Amino acid sequence: MEKEARRPYRMGARAAAMEATRNRVMAAAAALWTRRWYDDVTLQHIADEAGVSVQTVVNHFGGKEELADALADVAASQAALNRQAPTGDVAAIVAVLFEDYERHGDANALYTAQIDRVPAFARAAAHARVQHRAWLEQVFADRLPAAGPEREHALHLHYAATDIYLWKLWRRDLGLSRQEAERAMRDLLTSIDPRKRHDA
Repeated sequence: MEKEARRPYRMGARAAAMEATRNRVMAAAAALWTRRWYDDVTLQHIADEAGVSVQTVVNHFGGKEELADALADVAASQAALNRQAPTGDVAAIVAVLFEDYERHGDANALYTAQIDRVPAFARAAAHARVQHRAWLEQVFADRLPAAGPEREHALHLHYAATDIYLWKLWRRDLGLSRQEAERAMRDLLTSIDPRKRHDA
């Protein structure tokens, strides 16, 4: 009886250890790909970062493409948006967005620059675009037209005004301070408010 009781425990412990190793490898790959181009990262680099052997990485994922696919699947499964901002409060919306971009913007821009070559990154980027649009519909619900072409037009403007590449332009390419960049985004969002625009 004692042996039978211990066997499920051992199997559970082994499964937990395998899952922990898998997560460690995925975290290592994600960390490397936030700093370096996909093609410049080898399985050996990932194994070294995770503190495991290359064979362990292969056993869990098969290869680099499969590992990238697994990371994309994790990103897709975490569908809930973590950006919490009150509807219509432009200053709060911009502050929340910048908090995200300041932490993850460089990595996301690097991923996005490679979507034509790395299918997994393309899938993750497509999912992120869907999430961002849903977030815009939520936080700007007070100003967006109810439906039709005008709503789509307004969403396109708001997407462009809050896109990560605009953050990159201001913060990295032009060297604006965070305060200056946030002000620029606030002003841009205020200027495209459909409630204040009167097209000829």
